[in-house]
Amino acid sequence: MKNQKSARPVGMACFQNSSAIVFFCVAATTVLATLPAAAQLARKPSYYQQQNQPQPEGPAAQLVPRPSVPSSLPALRSQGDFDQMARVYDAGTPMQLAHVLFAVDRQAKPPRMHYIDTPRYQLHVRFLRDTRLVPNIVKREIDRNYLVPDRRFLFGTLSWQQNIGSFTYEFWEGDKLTAPLLRQADEQVKASFFAPVKFKTNSTLHERVANETGIDFVSQEALIREQPFLPMNLGTATGRVRIVDDESGINALLPDDIAVLRQVPISLPPVAGVLTERPSTALSHVNLLAKGWGIPNAYVRDAASVLKEHAGQWVALKVAASGYQVRRLTAEEIAALPPRAVRAAATGAVPGSARAIKPDLRENRLLPLASLRARNSAQCGTKAANLGAMQAASIPGTSVPDGFCIPFAHYDRFMRANGLADRIARMQQQPGFAGDPKVRQKALAQLRDEIVQWPVDAATAAGWRAAWQSQLGGGGVFVRSSSNSEDLPGFSGAGLYTTVPNVKTGDALEVAVKKVWASVFNPEAWEARSAAGFGAESVLMGVFVQTAIDSTNAGVMITRDPFDAGHPHVTYISAKRGIGIRVVEGQRVAEQVMYSSWSKAIQVLSRSAEETSLQLDKDGGVKEVPVQAGRNVLTDELVVRLANVGAAVKRTFNAVDQDIEWATVGDRIVLLQARPYVERRR
Repeated sequence: MKNQKSARPVGMACFQNSSAIVFFCVAATTVLATLPAAAQLARKPSYYQQQNQPQPEGPAAQLVPRPSVPSSLPALRSQGDFDQMARVYDAGTPMQLAHVLFAVDRQAKPPRMHYIDTPRYQLHVRFLRDTRLVPNIVKREIDRNYLVPDRRFLFGTLSWQQNIGSFTYEFWEGDKLTAPLLRQADEQVKASFFAPVKFKTNSTLHERVANETGIDFVSQEALIREQPFLPMNLGTATGRVRIVDDESGINALLPDDIAVLRQVPISLPPVAGVLTERPSTALSHVNLLAKGWGIPNAYVRDAASVLKEHAGQWVALKVAASGYQVRRLTAEEIAALPPRAVRAAATGAVPGSARAIKPDLRENRLLPLASLRARNSAQCGTKAANLGAMQAASIPGTSVPDGFCIPFAHYDRFMRANGLADRIARMQQQPGFAGDPKVRQKALAQLRDEIVQWPVDAATAAGWRAAWQSQLGGGGVFVRSSSNSEDLPGFSGAGLYTTVPNVKTGDALEVAVKKVWASVFNPEAWEARSAAGFGAESVLMGVFVQTAIDSTNAGVMITRDPFDAGHPHVTYISAKRGIGIRVVEGQRVAEQVMYSSWSKAIQVLSRSAEETSLQLDKDGGVKEVPVQAGRNVLTDELVVRLANVGAAVKRTFNAVDQDIEWATVGDRIVLLQARPYVERRR
């Protein structure tokens, strides 16, 4: 086939970028029933999914009039045939997907292929009914064609995958394909199509069947890996483009910057928008911060090179499911920008509107996990309180590692004894502190160092050690933050504060508690709270001392599709081997899967890129150990179990979607944290 890669549907207008615009493509014709989130994740558009969406009314609900095009063809013998029958999603964008629905009638003798006029018949069932092939088919009969081996029809889609320069055919992710069905489909498609075509798998079941039959295939994960663009959080922003080559430039970013990151950092101060050169996961700290702040965030291949001409310039950024746009602002637009303080307020909440939990400083006792409930967030923070609520829920097949809370009152007493309020006041009066991030970073580091050196009341420290020995047996513990300004319905606080892993001595426990207290003044925490409107004096830190576990695997899951809020039946899971500290760092892609309780399908978005894992060190802390390359982190059975546990956790917290940290120890699922899943969009 000549010039196959450059094939583009008629009716598209794509313009070369000027000095002002990086990406600008528009469709000259309307594309009906687009599924941007499906295209984003290389998903097959499915009948079931569309039927569960609100159906269009009025003219949009009518079939596209195409009197000169047959309702179907028995074969596609040329590029022209394909173009004639194809519908295009996200035309002219990095996510463009030209595709033709097909149906194999297995009852016909011999079996008959129907390549469907896809702009006219948006669903397989419409084709069957409107062409009178099966005029009165009902839902139960339709379902059989996806779920049972002795079905009459094979319903599939044939697509041009521009990112790999190849045609693929595929089936709905919930299709219960068998080896004989796949062999028949493969024979029918290849005998009736003009170009080489590969099977595309949309679930782990499809991969197993393809391996069983020996049919060459391309996985959804492989296609996603080749995408030049991946939207992580949709939205628009105005700001100055700042290209950040390494981590040293992260804390110099300002709230009105659009950060172009060569590496995915562990943390990020508030900015107006984010573009990264490396793909990360939906649950990386950077993306969770972007969602909480409601700012656009996307992976763009070679972003620094693509945007080099805009470095230091004011631009308007738009991240959509189908692509991104960067437009240089005019001098008039720049002059009309509001003051920086007002622009900064657009990131997250309006200053002064965010509210930390009002602390109850009357409680001085160390509270064991078994006694904690939601009401204890006023003494110990939401993180610790939620752990107690999950343990009390007794979710089958799960456990919560034991621990105890050091309440806010201990932090308050310690800081008052050491004059923290005066120290903060002097720090904020330093020349340049308010306007220069580097000055703030240096001052905050000095304050953290001082806090760790300040002495703890001897009786208080002795109480911590006694609880550690008597309740937790003096074994290794994780010393974790549980402030009154994180895990809130409108403010996640993910990744802002410090966790000290595998503490094994009494002296180390005392130092670890002070490090967690001092992390109130981590630069990323200071900047995020300032942008969200938390005053420095309103933040207190509780500490949760928790038994350390040497997990086999660990990760995070969200109880809905983070890419599309319209999919509440989906659980997104991100996982790595070993202890889960790195899962949310985002510096290496974790294994990512999605499970649908509706289709029962497991879809793999990425496999773990880690070559080592973290495990507990016998002398304290953690150590890196090599892992077997290419081994999957999650089994299908574990994915389904995790999804069921996630649903139970969501029910525990009044059906609010949750961001859940989990681990596995042997066959047991261990719950380590649950917080409301926070997402804003501007």
